[in-house]
Amino acid sequence: MPTFGTVVWVAVGLLIGYVLWKSGIAVLRGLTSMPPEPPPAGELRKVNRRYRCDVCGVELKLTMAPDEDPPPPTHCLEDMTEVAPLYE
Repeated sequence: MPTFGTVVWVAVGLLIGYVLWKSGIAVLRGLTSMPPEPPPAGELRKVNRRYRCDVCGVELKLTMAPDEDPPPPTHCLEDMTEVAPLYE
């Protein structure tokens, strides 16, 4: 006759096995699902880019753009250079 402690250990083991099984299936389903489709053309996306003019030093923060990697804006008839954010 199994003791109470043995029954508890078996129940806990089965519960842990069930949780591992379900989480493993969820991870596999997440890996096999298709990524979301990109937004339609012309719709603005959120970006966080900072640019600086090498000629006069003016800085610009770009928050919305039509694509993920927008071309740098021009200022003083030169392309602005992208700078890294200081505190982000």
